[in-house]
Amino acid sequence: MLKPYLYSLFFFLFINLNLINAQSTQLKFLQFNIWQEGTVVNGGFEAIVDEILANNADIITFSEVRNYKNVPFNEKIILALQKKGANYYSFLSYDSGILSKFPIESYQEVYPLKNDHGSAYKAVIKVNNNRIIAYTAHLDYLNAANYPPRGYDANTWKKLGKKLADVNEILRINADSQRDEAINLIIKDAEIESKNGGIVILGMDLNEPSHRDWKKNTKDLYDHNGLIIPWQNTMSLEKNGWIDAYRKIYPNVLTHPGFTFPAFNPHVPINKLIWAKEADDRDRIDFIFYKKHKKIRLNSISILGPNTSISNGNVIKEFTKDPFVLPKGIWPTDHKAILATFTIK
Repeated sequence: MLKPYLYSLFFFLFINLNLINAQSTQLKFLQFNIWQEGTVVNGGFEAIVDEILANNADIITFSEVRNYKNVPFNEKIILALQKKGANYYSFLSYDSGILSKFPIESYQEVYPLKNDHGSAYKAVIKVNNNRIIAYTAHLDYLNAANYPPRGYDANTWKKLGKKLADVNEILRINADSQRDEAINLIIKDAEIESKNGGIVILGMDLNEPSHRDWKKNTKDLYDHNGLIIPWQNTMSLEKNGWIDAYRKIYPNVLTHPGFTFPAFNPHVPINKLIWAKEADDRDRIDFIFYKKHKKIRLNSISILGPNTSISNGNVIKEFTKDPFVLPKGIWPTDHKAILATFTIK
């Protein structure tokens, strides 16, 4: 027979374990390039709403927010979701944006949009008495240095006379973009937030590949032209303590390439999806990164979107081991989205 003090001990442990479990939250974080607010695809805006609801996303980072006809996209998307019974919070932004089921305590422009060279914002979101610092970025699409190795110009996407094989020159072209300026500001700002106890997560369309994907074992694949390229911005993030969520769970780039662009979309003419007609220009350019913190754990990550891509001007199906969450209906964009689930304690 148990003594009274043992009953008290078991009761104490039971209550505290349940309190710990009750304070843990599953957080679904979605990075979503919405291709000009879904306007390129007939029914695209409604499809954005449907995918957010179908996947029960808690925080969404948007790329290609335009506020067309002076209608703020944040107000438009919130109203559309409210009509379907879902309440979200946001704020006025340009080019990139953030949507949250949880109230947004404050927000700030981190890298201002100028001449369409990219943007970044952050939002402070309270979850279980924790400060989630959510960053969104849609970065410079020019000086796209992943195209010259494939024989295409980095700014005009016109075919070159030959494929560029000089890694230093490729990295110079890449550095001529404004992506590194934006990333450096995000890193600097997040360092302060992290030191103050914030849980930091970044969703972005980087418009640049990862150094983890252009490695020795992929140098002869995907028109990498035999090159191993240490792409600067993903390297900068990792050197400053950021974790690439997709590569955290799926480190094998051969079985899980994780391509996010260019995605095939059957709802638009194929010529609108082709950037390099005679090349395999598939890359992983959409990312979720987070900083290590004792109160965050990455549980899973998937590619949201079609399991078909564009390569050499043709539609191909991806026979990889990448985990796909297929669209519920119309797909609104030429990118694939990234959906991660975290536990916040």
